[in-house]
This record gives sequence, C-alpha cells and structure tokens, in this order.
Amino acid sequence: MFLRRLAVASSRSRRFLSSNSSHDLARTIAELNKEMESVFGEPPANGPASSPREAQMVDVSPKESSKRTAISSGKVILGKQVFDLVLANQMAKGDVLSVAKLAGISGAKHTSSLIPLCHNIPLTHVRVDLTLNPKDFSVDIEAEASSTGKTGVEMEAMTAVSVAGLTVYDMCKAASKSIQITDIRLKSKTGGKSGDWSRKE
Repeated sequence: MFLRRLAVASSRSRRFLSSNSSHDLARTIAELNKEMESVFGEPPANGPASSPREAQMVDVSPKESSKRTAISSGKVILGKQVFDLVLANQMAKGDVLSVAKLAGISGAKHTSSLIPLCHNIPLTHVRVDLTLNPKDFSVDIEAEASSTGKTGVEMEAMTAVSVAGLTVYDMCKAASKSIQITDIRLKSKTGGKSGDWSRKE
C-alpha cells in the first residue's frame, strides 16, 4: 500500500512538472500535497505548538517553604605582580578583598534583577569569603546563601561569587589585563524537593 501511494505521488509530481496552465498547476499542487500527506503523514505545524516554549518564570506557589542553603566557589587568577600588590594593599582603588566581599553580598541580594527568570528570594543570610592563595597567585572565593522559602538559592550563591570576582578584576585591571576569573561552580545545596547535593571533587 505504501509503495502504491508513493507511486501515485510520484506520478502526480511528474504531472506537476508538465502542467502549463495556472489552474492545472494549482490543482496538481493541492493533489500532490494531499497524496504526500497520506504517504508520509501530516507535516509539522509551523504555529506556536511547534515553537520552543516561551520564557516564563516558574510558578512556585504550590511548593512548601523550607530551609535552603547553597555554597558556591570560584577563583580569580591575578599573577604574581598583582597578587603582591593586593597582598600589600597597594592597589590604587583601595582594599580589594573588602570591596569585593561587599560587592558579592550585594550581588546575591540583586540576583533576581540580574538573572531575568530568577525569583526575588528573601535571603536570611549571605556569606562571602575571599582568600589570597600564594600557590597560584589567585584569590579564592566562596559564597553561601540561605533562605527559608519555596525555591533554592543556588543562583544567589553563584551570583555572589561572580560579582565578587568581577569586582576583584575591576579593582586590579589597571595593573594587569591578563587577570582571569575561573572555576565558578556550585559546591553544595541543601533543602527543597530535590534534597541535599554535594559536588564530588
């Protein structure tokens, strides 16, 4: 049956190619489309149903409120010259680590303004630690965010690390343009429907 329908469709396609009048051409196209649908099925729709899902904020109202925490980390590789300047607190803009710490906390609080579909979460605690690492002349950053709410705080923790890292770069860029911000990642999270999770190093 399939081969016979395919042969009919092929025959009509030849008729389509040899048609002269516009009326015959339109009728042949319609018949050919109908026959092809009977052989191969209906073509995929071009409307909204076949389009990617529209961007939207997830409705978290049905979720239960619970204690949630997330810890994220990252690294800013300075290089020896800049590292020594930061260590000696000799950067022109001032105390790099203190300013970056405050920027990280502020970043966590403004996550929903920076990441379009994040919920505005009432944070109960934000911790940002920056440590100079002489092994690779870097600043190690760790941030922790906590909330008692209906969705997790992973994005808040990672935004804190990201903004802190960018602030270190801004404070030091006059001394070097080769500074790298790297290894920003979630280390662990607790609470919520998915439960606890910890990265295996």
